[in-house]
Amino acid sequence: MPSKASTLFSAYASFAASMMMIRSMANEVIPHELRSYLYSAFHYLFTPLSSTLTLVIDEYCGMARNQVFDSAEVYLRTKISPTTDRLRVSKSSRQKHFAVAIEKGEEAVDRFDNVQLKWCFVCTEPKNAHAIEKRCFELTFDKKFKDKVFESYLPYILVRANSIKQEEKVVKLYNRECPFSDEEGGGGGGMWGSINLEHPATFDTLAMDPELKKSIISDLDRFVRRKEFYKRVGRAWKRGYLLYGPPGTGKSSLIAAMANYLKFDIYDLELTSIYGNSDLRRILLSTTNRSILVIEDIDCSVEMNDRQNQDQYEPSHSKKQFRIKFDYQMSGLDSSDISS
Repeated sequence: MPSKASTLFSAYASFAASMMMIRSMANEVIPHELRSYLYSAFHYLFTPLSSTLTLVIDEYCGMARNQVFDSAEVYLRTKISPTTDRLRVSKSSRQKHFAVAIEKGEEAVDRFDNVQLKWCFVCTEPKNAHAIEKRCFELTFDKKFKDKVFESYLPYILVRANSIKQEEKVVKLYNRECPFSDEEGGGGGGMWGSINLEHPATFDTLAMDPELKKSIISDLDRFVRRKEFYKRVGRAWKRGYLLYGPPGTGKSSLIAAMANYLKFDIYDLELTSIYGNSDLRRILLSTTNRSILVIEDIDCSVEMNDRQNQDQYEPSHSKKQFRIKFDYQMSGLDSSDISS
């Protein structure tokens, strides 16, 4: 037994001496650059390959915000684990509910179609006082699911986040004379101010003929459902309603009920504040998608002439042209001729 241990020790000593001699010769004969390359090659060969892939999702794409980052931030609110140690909580004066999100360094685990995905919120402190904090999400998963993540999971995140925002959306009432500024880009570059729409009217509380109410709801549902159909046939996705009647008959309540039902913002437009065709066009373009444009008292804005005394009054050429242009631009609001 002692002789066997002695033999092993001698063999080890001989091997160690040989390796030291080879290393010394290599240091003298092989250039430093080649030695570094060989060391890297051996390290790559004998190091097991990572089976995971990490996607870095920055907050900004150049000067614009990254849509994937914003969608992930909204989506991950629904994936916060009970074991999470730190959360970010915020609420502005115009929000109804608290906004909760994971804090930097925290992780969230998600499962999609039997694939486990790990999210991590990373913040990098600025190197100087003039720079801003760099924020990003890191999404880690098994490499073999790369195609599924890009083709199915990320598009699902975008769609789901949009649904969550619609569910949490606070309907707003926009007016050109409102002193408040809009928070989410719906103000058309300062052309509109907004307040939260606190109108209690809904289709459940609206006093209306049941059959007429059912018909309106069905029409609204069909309009929202046909968005892709309108696009396919080359028509603008818009729907027009003409509400008329004496004051106090529920026109404003019906508009509020429609806005609360669809979660569409309301833009209240007074024609007396418009100075011409270009002004009207700019105002219409400043409204957002998925909104209701209310043009009140159209009959009071149109000059009504007395046919028996036409010689006493003749509108100016500019007013005639504006009326023609207004009629032309508004005529596209009626989409009743669209059929599936």
